[in-house]
This record gives sequence, structure tokens and C-alpha cells, in this order.
Amino acid sequence: MLRSSIPYARSGQVVGLFGGSFDPPHPGHVHVTLEAMKAFGLDRVWWLVSPGNPLKERGPAPLARRVNAAKTVMRHPRVEVTDLEALTGTRATADTLAALRRLYPHVKFVWLMGADNLAQFHKWKDWRLIMDSVPVGVVARPGDRISARMSPAARIYAKYRIDGQARHLLGRAQAPAWCFINAPMINVSSTEIRSRGDWSGRVLPE
Repeated sequence: MLRSSIPYARSGQVVGLFGGSFDPPHPGHVHVTLEAMKAFGLDRVWWLVSPGNPLKERGPAPLARRVNAAKTVMRHPRVEVTDLEALTGTRATADTLAALRRLYPHVKFVWLMGADNLAQFHKWKDWRLIMDSVPVGVVARPGDRISARMSPAARIYAKYRIDGQARHLLGRAQAPAWCFINAPMINVSSTEIRSRGDWSGRVLPE
């Protein structure tokens, strides 16, 4: 049974938000999280395990199973796995961010994503509102660099991009601000794991 709780953050802390269905969670998610936390000057990272992805036709495995699996895969004292979107009743990222900023008015949030998400970011609901509300940190995954850098979001917000050498400043930057970093990546995806039949909602080993 899933027991929900509101994560704690001190006033003034910079918290990275890493959202997704995590269907299933895997070491690639862990790698992106740790690289982003180090690169962007984040005090903490919260995984937002979504009840459902509005851009996907098929529903994910039950939320409780995905949260429990994520807690097994992601073990770090500064990273917390949450079901905040279930608690706030939001699905779209823009709505979730608005709810979290009301709940934590003195916390600085940074939205984290893989480069594959930047490539399709312009399809998200109120995506420009997201860019204008919080800094965005993008971590490149294999095969996603060119399409992400040529995406509508990257072109429209080109003048707000923070150079990779100044990436540590992103956490304290005023939105709109975004930074794209290249990091040694683990070439694994949730889609690949599901296609192999290695995920049925059970907890995966690291």
C-alpha cells in the first residue's frame, strides 16, 4: 500500500524536480539525477512519479508499484521519491509546478529532463509557462543531442541558455533560464525494458 507524504525542504534550498512515469525506473534515471544534482548546484532532487502521462495512450503500471520500485532503485540521502502529483491532483507539469510553488513559496525549483523531452517540449501543455516559471536543466542521453538542440523550445529560448561551463549557476538563476549538459550516459530506457518483458510492476534490481 502506498503511503503518501509531503517531502521536506528548507527555505532557500534549490530542489530539482525530475518527473516521469518511471515505468519502470532504472539505473539510467538514477544516473541523470546524480549528474544533474552535481552539475546544476542542486541541494536536493525529488522524483515526481506521475499517476499517468498525458502524452502516452497506454496507462503505466499501478502507481504504488512504480513508487516502490523507484525507492528500490534510487538510494541517495538527498534524493526523495514522491507521488506529489497524486497528492496535488495535477497531471500536466505546468499545473504541478504551480501547486508546488504554492506549497513551498520559499523553495527554488529547477525542472529536470532528458534531452529527448526537450525535443518534444513544445507539445507539452503550457510549455512556455514552464520555461518562464522555473529554470530548466537538460541532460543529454544517447542519440538525443541534435534533435533537442534543434527543437522549437531550444530555438525560441536560445538567448536564455546558460553555457555549460556556468551550469552550476542554473539552480540560482532567474527564469527563463536553461542549461544543456552532455554527460556519460547509461544507454537504457523504460520502453526497452518493457519491450523485453522485464517489467510487470515488480521491483527491479539495480
